[in-house]
Amino acid sequence: MKQDIHPDYHTIKVVMTDGTEYMTRSTYGEEGAELRLEIDPTSHPAWTGGQQTLLDRGGRLSRFKSKYAGILGN
Repeated sequence: MKQDIHPDYHTIKVVMTDGTEYMTRSTYGEEGAELRLEIDPTSHPAWTGGQQTLLDRGGRLSRFKSKYAGILGN
């Protein structure tokens, strides 16, 4: 392995959006730096499942169903 080409790997503190903290090793900042997250697995919908609902108010789905209702024998 070549010398002096890799970043320094050290311990930092990560602070999540709810205030919880943990120590990890990273190349971020300097030894003892603090990384405050704006988005984390406890708050982002991609990890929490979100509150997405699908509603059809006479839009595409309704028009499609009414247009092709007789084809499937409905």
